[in-house]
Amino acid sequence: MALMHEPTAPYHSAQDALRVLETVAQHAAGVTGGELSRATRLGPERLTALLRMLRREGYVEQGGDGAYVTGDALARLGSARGRDQALRDKIQQNLDRLRDTVGAAVYISRYIDGEVEVTHYADGPTTPAVHEWVDFRYSAHATAVGKSLLTQLDHNARRDHLARHRPARLTSRTITSDRVLLSRLAAQPPTVPVLDLQEYAIGTVCAAVPITAGSAVGCLALSLPVEHAHRLRRAADQLNRSAAPVLLSLAI
Repeated sequence: MALMHEPTAPYHSAQDALRVLETVAQHAAGVTGGELSRATRLGPERLTALLRMLRREGYVEQGGDGAYVTGDALARLGSARGRDQALRDKIQQNLDRLRDTVGAAVYISRYIDGEVEVTHYADGPTTPAVHEWVDFRYSAHATAVGKSLLTQLDHNARRDHLARHRPARLTSRTITSDRVLLSRLAAQPPTVPVLDLQEYAIGTVCAAVPITAGSAVGCLALSLPVEHAHRLRRAADQLNRSAAPVLLSLAI
């Protein structure tokens, strides 16, 4: 399967954060901000923002002398024993925080062996998850999650998916034409959230942004009741800006 990845802002943030983490890990006795700046070639403002995120996530800690060392969260993820549970806990923690920040149910989805799979989500009493009335594996053409994943594939892989899962009309807004759908997928800018305006289910609107971790195709998404549709674009932009910690936890 060929991919069409184009790095987004969260991807660059996660990559820069990984560079900082790698440098910190190389200095068991601690490393100063100035040393980090020289080693990573990141400017003071950029480095300060990344260190703030890494400290909040527990990946680095700052000692009394001002030097940075690796934190407990990184140690747990780096341990062979309990790594999987630590990773699940970290991702869920990030999603719970993101749900509260954007005021919407949020999801991580991956394209695995040619199928759409929602791997993690966070919802709540005031942020209900989408009711999966049609299996997400068969409705990629109608969901923000599915369309975001398909945009990250090349043209042949998209056609293959649609040949295996024929676009069915789920609402009056659903696109069922392969030609129209493929055209829209090809024209979708990678930095602009993909929207679902009641294409999957009446009463729900959704948005999704790509998250690239290695060669895996993934996306981060949110859903809102249609009465909150006026918040969708603002929430989607906020989702995109806040994706770096989630992407970082997947990349470590």
